[in-house]
Amino acid sequence: MQNFSYRLSHAIMNNRGISILVIALITAFFGWGCRNVELKTIFSDLLPAEHPFVETFKDHPNFGNPLTVTIMVKRTDGDIYNVETLQKIWNLTRDVDLAPAVDHDQVISISTEKVRYAEATPYGIDTQPVMGDSAPKSAADIEEFKRRVDMAPLARRFYISQDGTATIITATFIERLLDYGQTFEYLQGIVEKARDGQHEVHMAGMPALTGWVYRYQQQMIGIFAITGIALILCLVLYMRNLAGVLSPLVTSVVTAIWGFGFVGWLGLAIEPLIMVVPLLLVARSFSHCVQFTERYYEIYLHVGNRRKAAEIALSVMMAPSVLGIFTDVAGLLLIAVAPIPAMERFAVFCGWWAAMLVPANVFLSPLVLSFLPPPKNVRQITGADGDHGLHAAIKRFLGHVATLTYGRAARVTTVVFLIITGVSTYEFLQMKVGNPVEGSNILKEDGEFNTAVAAINRSFPGVNTLEIVLEAKNQTNPDRVARQAETIAIMAKLQYLIEHMDNPPRASLSFADYLPEANRLFAGGNPKWSPLDPTNEATGAAVGAVMLGTSPKAFLHVTDFEQQNATVSLWYKDNKQETVDHALAQVRKAVEMVGADHPAFTIRLATGTIALQQSINDTVAHYEYIILGALNLVILIGCALAYRSITAGFFLLIPVNLANLYLGAVMVELGIGLDVNTLPIASIGIGVGIDYGIYLLSRICEEYQATKRYDHAIRAAIMTTGKAIFFTASIVAVGILPWYFLSDLKFLADMGLLLVMVMTINMVLAIVVVPLMVWLFKPHFVTRDDLLVGESIDLSQYTEGRALEQAELKPMAAAQ
Repeated sequence: MQNFSYRLSHAIMNNRGISILVIALITAFFGWGCRNVELKTIFSDLLPAEHPFVETFKDHPNFGNPLTVTIMVKRTDGDIYNVETLQKIWNLTRDVDLAPAVDHDQVISISTEKVRYAEATPYGIDTQPVMGDSAPKSAADIEEFKRRVDMAPLARRFYISQDGTATIITATFIERLLDYGQTFEYLQGIVEKARDGQHEVHMAGMPALTGWVYRYQQQMIGIFAITGIALILCLVLYMRNLAGVLSPLVTSVVTAIWGFGFVGWLGLAIEPLIMVVPLLLVARSFSHCVQFTERYYEIYLHVGNRRKAAEIALSVMMAPSVLGIFTDVAGLLLIAVAPIPAMERFAVFCGWWAAMLVPANVFLSPLVLSFLPPPKNVRQITGADGDHGLHAAIKRFLGHVATLTYGRAARVTTVVFLIITGVSTYEFLQMKVGNPVEGSNILKEDGEFNTAVAAINRSFPGVNTLEIVLEAKNQTNPDRVARQAETIAIMAKLQYLIEHMDNPPRASLSFADYLPEANRLFAGGNPKWSPLDPTNEATGAAVGAVMLGTSPKAFLHVTDFEQQNATVSLWYKDNKQETVDHALAQVRKAVEMVGADHPAFTIRLATGTIALQQSINDTVAHYEYIILGALNLVILIGCALAYRSITAGFFLLIPVNLANLYLGAVMVELGIGLDVNTLPIASIGIGVGIDYGIYLLSRICEEYQATKRYDHAIRAAIMTTGKAIFFTASIVAVGILPWYFLSDLKFLADMGLLLVMVMTINMVLAIVVVPLMVWLFKPHFVTRDDLLVGESIDLSQYTEGRALEQAELKPMAAAQ
């Protein structure tokens, strides 16, 4: 391997022009593909393809469809029974019906024909909309409207608040036509227009949540720009030379073009929320390039020739760099194990980007450095210019840190880390999978969306439903299974059982709820006739009364158009994970009591926002340990081969898994749950930490060959390679930390804080725990001189280079 790396390095540097030309052509190809890049949320791709709840949703998308927006209008100085408010509701409903991608059959409010009342007349039972062809325009009209509402108990329960001060409008959207940004801006515009001194108007629902994310994209781009500027400024202050600044910039831009161009050519949409990861990959590119540049400076100090120094640095750094990037790629690609299409696309996109760090950082960096002017401050950067300046201060600090990892101090350090690990383990075990807050943890608790969710939940059953589907076995059954007596009896029984359990749902609704009032009117109006006679004839009469003069479209929220399938809808106060778990436990118990299989239909669990959230959480919880376990195995094998020792693999895995443990404890303290958005951070954290460990352990192995002493090797490695680790982790932390303070998107703020913690924790563990374990266990692989990594180099042969170095550096020193 050593001979191969030397030969490859020599070939590349001897053909620098051809190498640069090839990279430029590849960059142009992918640059052309960037024009096709699209940031877009595809709701169905956020769901695990093989989960039974998702299969139920796809088979019955009209039941509890999450692509539903709820708009609440609340009168602040009285009830809604006045001309102004009712006209506002009428107008707002018609405006909602004009929204892009809206399903016109699924727009419901007290001003639509779907909210109806029934009354007995001399000619039979008459069912009519509670609001006629226009909004009430006089006191008499309002009194008539109130009379109709009183005869429509479901309207009072689901569309008008108990105190009469609020009403809601619901609208469902067609996914294949839905542009979240366009639809949200339209809806938000009419909502803001409807607000005034007497009316609060709130909007909630998944399309609104995604719309807020889209709205914050411009802010995200601005924050990312600030991060980029901060990274560059830190690099300028640290390097203070053209080569050290330009090389990371060039390689990072090239990898970004290759990454975005790749998905552009494939036509893959990028989920906006995961854009934090590509930015982290830019930071990873900086990190690898700074590691290479620092080593290049050390070698240049002895060789004095840019091309030769770049060639030697490439041959020495090739193996640890490729191994470090390999771990990044493995961590990202293994995310595709989870059968969620959005995560699979994420894995392809970011895995490819990470893989491109090999040609860009490993091979392009030395090419760029070999062409750029030699650094004038190389002696200051390497610490060869005395004990003063920023770099010398960092080395002194790391020298003190190094003393904690060997000798007597190592025992104290070990005890401290054992205590921290014990506390973190306790915290980690408290981590919850799923949403820890009412509303969405993506947005701030006091933001407009979460405020809207809380307001709607206070006045109505809520925006979170769990749907139990009664599915006809024969979809072409002419008897319409949803209208049969047994089906309706099971619906009612399910509702009764669930409503009489501990902590029942706030409300329930099924087609069976529409029949008692019709049965009462059909039987003469006496309330004692409200309960249904459990016979086909009596049920059929009640159904006929309900459907008389009404389109089946009015009942699409409880049955399908053919009335073969039906649902029992259950409303819950919030979508916190404990609520979700409790709701599903209730429903499973109730279904077990009535039986899932019946002659004409089967009961299927489940759909609605509660069930679909749980489908994602189930998948995340199941695949989290599979992904992390597979990643640990892949890294163990790769590192064991590179160091020719399985012990080395464990030496590198222990610190990064500790980092994952500590990160989990931080998430618990911050109230951040594990979900489809935060799962990739754990994989990335392991990849980042293993990079740091590989570079440091390789340098320890190399330094040991020179001194044959563990303590000297550890100290030298921490003060050289550890210096680059310290710097790269620090600048990324400085660049990303502003997210926490500047972003109105809570997810971005939380991810900024988490990524800072990822970098900081992994940096500390790499610099302290890796050398600490080397000192405590003194592994044999450190003493070997035939490793694929940790190659030692003899620079004493470059006497001509040293002469050239002196000739170049003396005038520079004099100028300074």
